[in-house]
Amino acid sequence: MKVMIVEDEMLLAMELESEVEMAGHQVTGTAMNREKARDLMEAQRPDFAFVDVHLQDGPTGIDVGRDLASKGIPYVFVSGNIKKIPKGFAGALGAIEKPYTVNGMKNALSYISAIVVGDEDVAPPASLVLADDV
Repeated sequence: MKVMIVEDEMLLAMELESEVEMAGHQVTGTAMNREKARDLMEAQRPDFAFVDVHLQDGPTGIDVGRDLASKGIPYVFVSGNIKKIPKGFAGALGAIEKPYTVNGMKNALSYISAIVVGDEDVAPPASLVLADDV
């Protein structure tokens, strides 16, 4: 699975990139603001994205999510405060709250991978808050 990371905290982005690659996926790029995220979306067409809510250019992660949803690209918010995510999660599959554990992210990635390929019979991990559950 090709994964785009939208995160403005470089250390967190690098950690997430490492976890994605250790799980056997390819990171197509990392964006720190909405403009860079749009550029990556167009250039790399990811299969999936992790999106922080608050980026370098403000709380534009919600808009990035809507951009992804308009292109049919599934995504999950990764945020320190999931209460700031709009009701319905702006089209996201769900959210992972920071700080997350390596095991929690690994479990979420396994679930997300299954969903992206169409396996609807897999149970979501505790580390992933589904949009339907809010």
